[in-house]
Amino acid sequence: MTVFSARRDKLRKLLKQNSLAALLVTDERNVTYLTGFTGDSSYLLVTLAKKSPDLLLTDGRYTEQLGDECPDLPIAVRKTGVAMAPFTAEHVAAHKLTSLGIESDALSISTFEKLRTALDSTQLALTESLVESLREIKDKGEIEEIRGAIRIAEQAFGVIRHALRPGRSEKEIADELEYQIRLFGGTCGAFPSIIGVGPRAALPHGRPIAESKIGDYDFVLIDWGARGRLYHSDLTRVLTTGKLLPKLEKVYRVVLAAQKAAIAAIRPGAIMHDVDAAARSVIARAGFGPAFSHSLGHGIGLAVHEQPRLAPEQKRPLAAGMVVTVEPGIYLPGWGGVRIEDDVLVTRDGHEVLTSVPKELEECVV
Repeated sequence: MTVFSARRDKLRKLLKQNSLAALLVTDERNVTYLTGFTGDSSYLLVTLAKKSPDLLLTDGRYTEQLGDECPDLPIAVRKTGVAMAPFTAEHVAAHKLTSLGIESDALSISTFEKLRTALDSTQLALTESLVESLREIKDKGEIEEIRGAIRIAEQAFGVIRHALRPGRSEKEIADELEYQIRLFGGTCGAFPSIIGVGPRAALPHGRPIAESKIGDYDFVLIDWGARGRLYHSDLTRVLTTGKLLPKLEKVYRVVLAAQKAAIAAIRPGAIMHDVDAAARSVIARAGFGPAFSHSLGHGIGLAVHEQPRLAPEQKRPLAAGMVVTVEPGIYLPGWGGVRIEDDVLVTRDGHEVLTSVPKELEECVV
């Protein structure tokens, strides 16, 4: 049994629990997770029936690739000119399913309506996060891939840090980070890097611009990550590029204390909103409560943002194998912002911080 067939068996257990005869997997990352196939524009049909093997619905571009990536998986190849909806309906109908789960977050209303019309004898049921719930718990192979993506991101950042000079623009730094990530073996950046100099660091998802340059102000926020082969990393650091001013020191130490408190709270069984509260309470006590304007963190894996979430409304417990970011921040419009972010693995008896870029204030002076 391969890791992918084992994952599909876990999914079948969820289908039974939800009284579904099958699931049509249309999210590309979910298809990859369940099969190992890295192409796009393909659906996977997972059924409970032993006589009806799982089926990947694809097109002729991927016939050879599928032979390499998942040779034991039955496939149906869509011919040029045949639309995906009727092609899918034809093969689903051949299984004579009483019910079919549909990934509600990964299928357009138009396609759903076409399938419902064509499959009038099959009850279509909207599902949410069935495969994503399995993806929350990473196996050893996935954790190693995340470690690899972290190493790439950290190596790229090391080059950037040593090359920071007054006059270099936010955009130049972002472009160089992407280049270095690829040089160190990454597929690409995990997302467009966020670079904010001075007041622009108050934009949690600010886009780097050519007009804002190192040296215009005394610090810069850098939020970046790498995609390895398939898995992602996500980090943030603030570097002091000029004088270490008292306000920056105060805000930075509050954010760092908040992050450390949250990381210390991470363990199997810890409630997600309690981990968020561990950081949020430190920031609130320091008088900056309203300036922490987002949740504490999110899962990373095949997507750079995935379940679980560390947020005030999240009442679920953490479990061993989850990998989450911990990224508290304080954002003060007109002055700037500080965010510190690490990737953390929930272990059987606590946690492991996977990222290793220095973050004590004295270590962040360029």
